[in-house]
Amino acid sequence: MNEPTLESLAQRVDALERELRTQRATETKQDWRRVVGIAGDSELMRQIDDEGRRIREMEREDARREPTA
Repeated sequence: MNEPTLESLAQRVDALERELRTQRATETKQDWRRVVGIAGDSELMRQIDDEGRRIREMEREDARREPTA
């Protein structure tokens, strides 16, 4: 088996980097599609949603009470 040359290794690294950039770009564009519907409609998800709303409302009320500069 021949020893890889510096040039051949550089070409392989370039090819791998191009492939990685392509995969990352694709993942970013499709990321939201992978999670849609993952939780489904369940009592647990309703409780989580309700708790999130409650926390956000408390934060809004706290922000309204803070004095403005």
